[in-house]
Amino acid sequence: MAHEMQQRIARFDGGHPIEHARMNAPYFDAARMGGVMAGYGRGRTGAWGDRPLDSCPQVIDFIGSSYLGLDNHPVIVAGAIEAIEAQRSLHWSWARAQLNFDLLRELEERLSEMFCARVLAFSDVMLANLAAMPILASGQLTGGRKPVLVFDSFAHNSLACQPMADKTWVKTIAHNDIDALERLCRENLVVAYVCEGVYSMGEYSPIKELRQLQERYGLFLYIDDTHGLSIFGCHGEGFARSHFPQELSERTIIAASLAKGFGASGGILMFGTADHESLFRRYSIPGVCSAAPTLAAIGAALGSCKIHRSAELGQRQARLAQRIELFDRRVATVGQGNSLPIRTIAVGSEANAIAIARGLLDGGFYTLGTFLPTVGQRKAGVWVWITAEHAARDIERLCNCILERVAETTGKPYPLR
Repeated sequence: MAHEMQQRIARFDGGHPIEHARMNAPYFDAARMGGVMAGYGRGRTGAWGDRPLDSCPQVIDFIGSSYLGLDNHPVIVAGAIEAIEAQRSLHWSWARAQLNFDLLRELEERLSEMFCARVLAFSDVMLANLAAMPILASGQLTGGRKPVLVFDSFAHNSLACQPMADKTWVKTIAHNDIDALERLCRENLVVAYVCEGVYSMGEYSPIKELRQLQERYGLFLYIDDTHGLSIFGCHGEGFARSHFPQELSERTIIAASLAKGFGASGGILMFGTADHESLFRRYSIPGVCSAAPTLAAIGAALGSCKIHRSAELGQRQARLAQRIELFDRRVATVGQGNSLPIRTIAVGSEANAIAIARGLLDGGFYTLGTFLPTVGQRKAGVWVWITAEHAARDIERLCNCILERVAETTGKPYPLR
């Protein structure tokens, strides 16, 4: 029985992420030794993106996920400082079921208005996901009937499918496999699907098709749109929320991080009903037993709300689109033309990916080699994450450097055939 359960919760490509990480330990070690993973650096002191690292005196960061360049915006930094100074504290030692800062209520109300949903804030999006999964598995969100809990094989590990295996039937399907999901909907009375709106590998979820399954079978959707928030929507509501033009239904929850495109800190859940919001406030373990986000995080998020409600948001979204288009004109990738700021330079060999990332670092560009378990074996590559604050000239220089380093390392021109 234990073996059978392991088979149900295994990743689609046939193994658990920890097993994959052990298989590729030499590559992780090589990446760390080469200074292209788990490094240390100082905050930005000059032009956006320039920072000193232990392994390089000055580099331009192309792996940060502040897609709109908001993480050092003066309004957001000032919001964090003002919140601390106003209440002369960073953090209360109360569980949030007992006492909260009044600024937290203000933040949740502003986010609820902006995103046209009922928003509950957490100190981290991983805590938000950990709060949601046990409740979703219990059947409390699906009329008291435990659902078949279906995970996309590319869903982030923070969505934590394995601990749910003793609470309900858990299934993993191939990435974006709508046909497999529909078969499960036909075969089971209640199905809940857990996926991401925008995946960290630079792909979308087929939200239109998922909504069709929701209407046809009553499918419950739990979508983590961490990488889609802020870069889509007139108020930055994100990729997933933008595909639900009216209020969210009782069969949809959207999670997101406030620490990436939003430029602040923390995580949120968006609900469509007051009952679901109340359920999480009463019974989610992180929502009841842990402390609320710090005052610095709340103040920073309130500062970001000001930007999201101004014309500046659209200007930054447009500038990001221009920077992505510039990169796509020079370097071909699988995601070319999909409007996402995440690009993967596919090279196949794990050793080559590390060598190319190190070569780019020597050229003044901080990127990241990616390999198993993030991608399949022998499907390694180099991640490049583009932001609105990258200068056009620096993107041009990066593209030149990518083409040069790939040719030097592999002996072949990019893209590799």
